Amino acid sequence: MNTERSKDYGIALLRISLGVMLIAHSVVLKYFTFTLAGTAGYFESIGLPGFLAYVVFGMEAVGGVLLVLGVRTREVAAALIPVLVGALWVHSGNGWVFSSAGGGWEYPLYLIVLSAAQVLLGEGAFALSRSSAQRQRAAARQLAA
Repeated sequence: MNTERSKDYGIALLRISLGVMLIAHSVVLKYFTFTLAGTAGYFESIGLPGFLAYVVFGMEAVGGVLLVLGVRTREVAAALIPVLVGALWVHSGNGWVFSSAGGGWEYPLYLIVLSAAQVLLGEGAFALSRSSAQRQRAAARQLAA
């Protein structure tokens, strides 16, 4: 496997796994575990408007799906960073380990770093939004390998 193809696959792996984690964080945690109303109540308990829970849920769920599909990857990853900074703020007083009471801050920080890397790297392989020129270059690289 050549270096360029490996790089494209690695970037895709980052993009897809980040998207899956965001989908899980929104759908499994906020929708099924705590419910959207419960999440809104939590937001209110920490001084944030309750409606913001629905916005965060939507951004994480839709953003996660777009990342998995590889649609506007850089823009989506950049748009999710403020949401993740908010999560970092919420968990900042709970200590390092996310298994601590209230969850720690290392997980939101890690997701911020992954999102920033995705902004810098782009979409990688298997992305729906790859331009036809990118697809032609990737196909030429595969033929040359």
